[in-house]
Amino acid sequence: MAFPHPDPVLIEAEVFTTLPPSLRNTGQRSHWADKKRRGAPVDSFLEGPSFDLEGNLWFVDIPFGRIFRASPRGDIELVTQYDGYPNGLKIDAGGRIFIADAKNGIMSLDPATSKVTTALGDADSESFKGCNDLHIGPDGTLYFTDQGQTGLQDPSGRVYRWDPDSGRLDCLIDNVPSPNGLVLDTSGHTLYVAVTRANAVWRLPVSQSQRVTRAGLFLQFSGGRAGPDGLALTRDNGVVVCQTGMGLVWVHDELGVPIAVVKSPKGLGTTNCAFGGPEGRTLYITESDSGSILCAELPVAGLPMASGWGQ
Repeated sequence: MAFPHPDPVLIEAEVFTTLPPSLRNTGQRSHWADKKRRGAPVDSFLEGPSFDLEGNLWFVDIPFGRIFRASPRGDIELVTQYDGYPNGLKIDAGGRIFIADAKNGIMSLDPATSKVTTALGDADSESFKGCNDLHIGPDGTLYFTDQGQTGLQDPSGRVYRWDPDSGRLDCLIDNVPSPNGLVLDTSGHTLYVAVTRANAVWRLPVSQSQRVTRAGLFLQFSGGRAGPDGLALTRDNGVVVCQTGMGLVWVHDELGVPIAVVKSPKGLGTTNCAFGGPEGRTLYITESDSGSILCAELPVAGLPMASGWGQ
């Protein structure tokens, strides 16, 4: 019996840009690296790519609390450095930049002054476990994951919904073993969440009462040293999954059928991605092992984010 779906197209990514030696913290110690990498030397760990309206790609460096911006030509500049562990970064329709910070909570970056301030530091005085990634819905609502050290040994990671204007904060689910990247579907009724330590992507339907009901398993992966990390959405409501630790990015249709897979030409740390390019079909990928930004042309376009550009 023939398989009912064609094999996914294999796409070899290219290097768009890479951190120059002047921006690599070679030889510098980081508390994050001491704990996460058991003292192994780390000169950077890139994550959180997001485009602004001018086509600049913003991204973060977790262990050294740095925010970078790459021009459309790939020239990288350091925007700011602060005391934190920035992991996810997204830009809203008004140009506000929000950062999911594992140390401090949800932060705000003023692009005019490069000043970073706390936007949401706790949940009603309770500290977060460690915020990981975020997504901004079309109405400006911010969804974020609170991962910390959760995993199969402690499935207590949380997914929150927060309205930055009213201040309302709702915990949508609190039993996730390592929630990571997340994205809302085109209808606004379903939230997809990467569950790294379970090597899976969960599907969280949001009811009319704004509660998560009938949460289920959408995609199951295997192998690698980590699992699904950053997510993005295509214009066709398909889900793009960065499988960090495998050096792959999977592109699925809305039913979860893989239609393409992007392979890294550098390391295995394909942590997160964002759509860009003139037709929205170019996928830009942070590759943490080499400190590079990869790019690949996809057969489908990405859904524009709240900023109006890319994913």
